[in-house]
Amino acid sequence: MQYLNANVISAWLPEMSIDLPFVGLLNIQEYVAMAILFVSLVVLFRLLRGVVVVRLKALSRRTSTDLDDTVIDAVHSIRMWVLIILALYISIQALSLPSWLDKTWSAVVFLSLVWQMIEVSLRFVDYFVHKMVEKDEDGDGVVDPNAATASDLIRLMSRITLWALGIIFVLSNLGIEVTSLIAGLGIGGIAIAFALQGILSDLFASFSIYFDKPFRIGDYVVLGADSGTVEKIGIKSTRIRTLQGEELVVSNAELTTARVQNFKKMQERRISSQFGITYETPHEKVKEVGGVVERIFEAIEGAKLDRVHLTSFGDSALIFDVVYYVNSPDYADFLDIQQRFNFELMDKFAEMGVEFAYPTQTIYHKAV
Repeated sequence: MQYLNANVISAWLPEMSIDLPFVGLLNIQEYVAMAILFVSLVVLFRLLRGVVVVRLKALSRRTSTDLDDTVIDAVHSIRMWVLIILALYISIQALSLPSWLDKTWSAVVFLSLVWQMIEVSLRFVDYFVHKMVEKDEDGDGVVDPNAATASDLIRLMSRITLWALGIIFVLSNLGIEVTSLIAGLGIGGIAIAFALQGILSDLFASFSIYFDKPFRIGDYVVLGADSGTVEKIGIKSTRIRTLQGEELVVSNAELTTARVQNFKKMQERRISSQFGITYETPHEKVKEVGGVVERIFEAIEGAKLDRVHLTSFGDSALIFDVVYYVNSPDYADFLDIQQRFNFELMDKFAEMGVEFAYPTQTIYHKAV
C-alpha cells in the first residue's frame, strides 16, 4: 500500500512551483504527484476490469455452467464512478484535510464502496433465487407463478439485510460506536415483531405455501364452504375466484391451518350415484339392470364402470348403487358423462318397460 502514495511519486519528480497572485510562490510538486497517481489508478482500474471480463468470457465458453455468466455480470456492474472515487480517495491520502471534511469524504467513499458491494452481491442473490426458486419443479414446462412472489420477497429481504450490515460497517469505520445501535435495533425489532405479528405470520405463511406447495395459481380448491380457482398468492393474502364470480380474499395464515381440497391434483374423478326402480318391475328385468348399465358405460368414452349393484329396498323403490370413474379432473367433463349416462339409461328403461320410482304410498282398505 505504501507504493500507492503521492509522496512516493513526488520523490521522483523535480521541484515544481508556480507564482500566483496574492499567494506567492506555491510548490505544486505534491499536487502533480496526486494527479499522476489519480489518472494512473483510473486507467489501471479500467484496464483490470476489461481484462477480467475478457478472461471470464473466454472461460465461460469452455464451461457448461451459467454461474460464470453471473460473475461476468457482477464485474460489469462495477460502476466507473465508484472506481474514480476510490482512486481519488487513494490519491489525496497525502493531504491533511480538516477533520470534518475528512470524515465527510470518508463517509462518501465508504458508502460508495458499500453500495457497489451490495449491487454485486445482489447479482449472486438473483442467480441463486432464479436457480432454486424460479424453476419448473413438477416438469410440466411451466414455472409456478407463485415463484415470482417468493423470489421478490427473498430479494427484498436480502437487500434490506445487506444495507443494514453495510450501514453498520460504514458507521463503524467512521469511528461511531455501533454496539448500542445494534442493541437498540434488536430491541426495536422485537417490539415491531410483537406489533406486526399478524402481518409477519401471513408473511412467513406465504413462504410456507410456496415451499410446501399445497396448491398453485390456477388450481381449483375447496376451503370449507367456499371453493374457486386460485388467482394470486400474495405476501399477506391469497385471492380465489369463486364459481359465482366474486373474489374471495383469504389470509395466508388461515390457509396454512385450514383443510384445503385441491382438485387440480386429482387425476381422475370417482362418482357414486343411485337410482331406483319400482317394486312392480318383473324379477327378470330387475336382474337385467346391471347388464344394461355395464353396456352403457362400455360405449361411453372417458368413463370406466367400477360396480353396479342392487343395494337396498327403499320405501318406494329398489335402489341401485352405481360407482364409476371419469378419466378427467375437469368438472365439465364429469357433467357431460353423467348426463349421457342418464339419457342412455332413460332410453334403455323405456325400451324395457322399466319405470323409475318416485315416492309413492299404497293404502289398503279392508272391510270390517
